[in-house]
Amino acid sequence: MMRLLLVAMMTIWLTACGNKVPPVAKLASTDVVLAFGDSLTYGTGAKAEDSYPAVLGQLIGRTVVRSGVPGEVTARGLERLPEVLDEHKPKLVIVCLGGNDMLRKGKPAEIEANLRKILAEIKSRGLDAMLIGVPTPTLITRPPDFYFNLAKEFAIPYEGEIITSVLYKSELKSDPIHPNAAGYRKVAEAVAELMRDAGAL
Repeated sequence: MMRLLLVAMMTIWLTACGNKVPPVAKLASTDVVLAFGDSLTYGTGAKAEDSYPAVLGQLIGRTVVRSGVPGEVTARGLERLPEVLDEHKPKLVIVCLGGNDMLRKGKPAEIEANLRKILAEIKSRGLDAMLIGVPTPTLITRPPDFYFNLAKEFAIPYEGEIITSVLYKSELKSDPIHPNAAGYRKVAEAVAELMRDAGAL
C-alpha cells in the first residue's frame, strides 16, 4: 500500500514538474516565420522544396523563409542576422546554428556566447524565437547542454532531439551530417509540433 502511494505521489510530482513548452504569440495567416541557420536550414542533401523550411511552410500554412547558409558559423550568423530580420520582418525566428563551429573545434563558450547574442538580438526586436539543438560530431552524440540552457535563459521553445534522431538513421541521411528529403520532413514535423505546443498555431 505504501509503495502504491509513493508511486502515485511520484507520478503527480512528475506531471506537475513536466517540461512545459514556453509560449509564443499565435501566428496570423500572414505572419512570416524565419528559419535561420546553416546547411541544415538550407537543406543540403535535398532539393530546395524538400528542405525543412519549405516543408514546414506547407505543414503550418504560413510563409517560412529559408535563410540557411552552408558552412556558416555562429559568429557569421550573428553578423548576418540584423540584415535578414530587416528584410523579412518575421514574427517568429527558428535558430539552428552551431554545427560548423563544432566541426571546426570551436570553443563551446564562444558558440554559446554567439548564440546568446543572436537570441538577444531577436528578442530585443520584440520577436519570438525557437531554438534547435545540433549534436556534437562524435559517434555517440547529443546537443551540448548550452542549447538547453540558452532556451531556458530566454524562455523559448527548444527542440533538442530531432536532428540527433534523424542523423542516427541511415535511411534519413544524405551524408554523415545532413538529412535527406525524408529526414528534413521529420525535422519539419517536429518543429511544427513544437510550434503547436507553444501556441503559435
